[in-house]
Amino acid sequence: MTYLVNGVTAEQMEELDLGLRFARLALENGEVTEARRRYQELLEDKSIVGLSSLRQDAQFGYALAVEACGDLSEAIRVLNTLMDTETESQTPSRRVAIAIALCRCYRECGDFQEGVSVGERMLGATARPNWSDDLVELGSTLLSVYIERGDLLRARQFATELLSAAETLGTPRSIVAACWNAAMAAEQIGFGEEAMSLIERALAIQSENGGPRNLARLRGGYAKLLLQVRPAEAEAARDLALRSMRELKESSSGLADIIHCSLYLARAELALGDLDAALTYAQQAMDLVGEGNRTLHSEVHLLLGQIYFMQRRDEACATELSVAGESLKHLSATRKVAESWQHAADTMAQLGDHDASVDAYQRALTCVGL
Repeated sequence: MTYLVNGVTAEQMEELDLGLRFARLALENGEVTEARRRYQELLEDKSIVGLSSLRQDAQFGYALAVEACGDLSEAIRVLNTLMDTETESQTPSRRVAIAIALCRCYRECGDFQEGVSVGERMLGATARPNWSDDLVELGSTLLSVYIERGDLLRARQFATELLSAAETLGTPRSIVAACWNAAMAAEQIGFGEEAMSLIERALAIQSENGGPRNLARLRGGYAKLLLQVRPAEAEAARDLALRSMRELKESSSGLADIIHCSLYLARAELALGDLDAALTYAQQAMDLVGEGNRTLHSEVHLLLGQIYFMQRRDEACATELSVAGESLKHLSATRKVAESWQHAADTMAQLGDHDASVDAYQRALTCVGL
């Protein structure tokens, strides 16, 4: 009967289902390369072609695995294929999960326009304000894109809407998602202590109710905010980031999360005055980041330039700033990119390279429309 209905035998169905479970387990345990291999093998199995539900499970798992491996372009390709699939063949929850992952991938590769388009299209197609946990999480991902592209007024307004929706729902997942990104928005516009209050609430709830991957990422985000808002607590921030790094490596977190955490650790060591330790963490980030993620690529090289400058290694500093500048030239004009150009310009001026410094300042002004 199974063969007549699905074109595969019961034994083949069991084999495919077992393969999916093993691939999912590998991803959850942080074995991202193994997970990618297993999902790819499943998708190459001809017996899965006629099994729509299993095939989509494998495609979505494969997309998450390649994202975790740092191959954002491939993840985006697969996720867009899933988004183009007939809505009737997907549950609403899966549809939103695909949109969350796609929005996140566009954010990480610096394509903020596409990230906003995905998030707003999905939320606009849903009967707001009938929020659910899934939609609040999607909204929070969209909020992070607003923050990254420098749309802080929209971010502040949307954060208020998300916090209200989360309070109405009253579920741990929605409150964590809303508070987490609302904290990032608050810090960006200068409300540091409000940001700390929000992220501390999110961390407390996540510690009791959440999964290990998001707990590790949230702990890293808390360390980042602690450094920015309360720089005197750099040692506590470093300890949090170290714990976050251990947990990230034991979960389904991808390369981007680990790179971000390495940068938090490097900045914490800088604040504590240990330049050698800061350099070690920054070089770890450099070893992982690829040129495909130009946002992170430029951030890593700018930080290396800062460390080399403080070590009085002027030639190495100039090289890192030059590499960072080449990446920044390919990024969209945003507030964050303007800040990066300004940081590069300040350091170039201190090195005595006035022509390069003036050029960097002009690029920073162009990014903010001046």
